[in-house]
Amino acid sequence: MAYPVELLKNIDGNGYEPLVWFYNPNIYPEIEYLRRRDELIRYCDEKSYDYLIGDYEPERWRAYVDGLEKEPEKGLRCNKCFEFRLDKAAEKARDLNIHFFTTTLTVSPHKVSKNVFIAGYNAAKKYGVEFIDIDFKKQDGFLKTMQLAKENNFYRQQYCGCEFSIRA
Repeated sequence: MAYPVELLKNIDGNGYEPLVWFYNPNIYPEIEYLRRRDELIRYCDEKSYDYLIGDYEPERWRAYVDGLEKEPEKGLRCNKCFEFRLDKAAEKARDLNIHFFTTTLTVSPHKVSKNVFIAGYNAAKKYGVEFIDIDFKKQDGFLKTMQLAKENNFYRQQYCGCEFSIRA
């Protein structure tokens, strides 16, 4: 999250004033969710970034991806997850009268950015806002993210977040 927010603040010399939205009902178990949420809050507080925390609704997320539990990483379950979460982001942007939104999901080399973008465009159209399609892993974005994580002593998870991505 750190690198994408920094990039957005400085993009094209003008930048955006990002409002960080944390909505991750896919994260399992709840203790993992709380750990990731608290890391985001800590960082945002240190940097004086505005943020909002969405409801933790794992039962809604699970119902949305029902039947896709055995899908591999980067498969249909991930696409549904992007759809679910970006739909909520676009809805929140509309409700707050924010005209643009994006996602940090594309910083990960484990995510197919094209699929994230499709979910973002569809959500934007549904809610009448604009999706900014930035592939944050480009231009060494993932490396920069790892460097910032190390510098800030971030907790680094070992799996995407959902119970189906946990590797034994």
